[in-house]
Amino acid sequence: MFQGSMVALVTPMSATGEIDYADLARLVEFHIEQGTDALVAVGTTGESATLSFAEHNDVIRRVVELADGRIPVIAGTGANATLEALHLTESAAEAGVDACLSVVPYYNKPTQEGLYRHFCTIADRVDIPQILYNVPGRTSCDLLPETVNRLADHPRIVAIKEASTLERIQTLIELCGDRIAIISGDDPFAAEAILAGGRGVISVTANVAPRAVHELCTAALAGDREVAERIDERLHPLHKALFLESSPIPVKWAVAQLGLIGPGIRLPLTPLSESCHAQVHAAMHSAGLL
Repeated sequence: MFQGSMVALVTPMSATGEIDYADLARLVEFHIEQGTDALVAVGTTGESATLSFAEHNDVIRRVVELADGRIPVIAGTGANATLEALHLTESAAEAGVDACLSVVPYYNKPTQEGLYRHFCTIADRVDIPQILYNVPGRTSCDLLPETVNRLADHPRIVAIKEASTLERIQTLIELCGDRIAIISGDDPFAAEAILAGGRGVISVTANVAPRAVHELCTAALAGDREVAERIDERLHPLHKALFLESSPIPVKWAVAQLGLIGPGIRLPLTPLSESCHAQVHAAMHSAGLL
């Protein structure tokens, strides 16, 4: 179920910061039409850090309703307090999601034993598949392979989104890829990760190029390196441009250029700097999107 192109969905907002549910409906239909393999609602790219609990839960419920069983929905439910992550996971399970994506607790830098107990507590308490999420560049805490190997024995922990290095992904594939799915958390090395035995990507780029990312994943999963690399080469400028400023600043601007959402983003994030517009626009053009 959890493989291929899984979009890290942006959360549409009005110019004044209110969630735009009409645009959210448009986005869900767009991704289903374009072949996206799963929707990840209210992850980091969905601005989870600036949504209230009520908004967080409501967006997840809406995405489940809008998808209506046509495509798997994965809910971002991570937090740096175990009880908070547990609450979000319970709410997402009640909403009917297919799995939860739980990020390594940020800021407080727990030990590896603390990380193990954190994820086991959630998996023990909520009967729903769990996807671990390691992104040390944002959390300042690294979920090490030996800890992932321990967690892979839990029957409800089914995958990890790894967003550090390709070498780490290859290590995880060798260590526990027979027990859990290893998913790339970075678009630039997603093709290589899948060709090495990974199962897909949770993708920022798929917000603006869903068909191409789906086709890249399909080719890589089939072992067709030539096709996967050809698509990846076309998308490479876009992978880079969508991180000119902190995500999701560039990707929300890009999706707005496609006419799918409005310009809204919440402080402390700000709209994309004008100095970056031309480069993002050029990358979209080279990817065949404009």
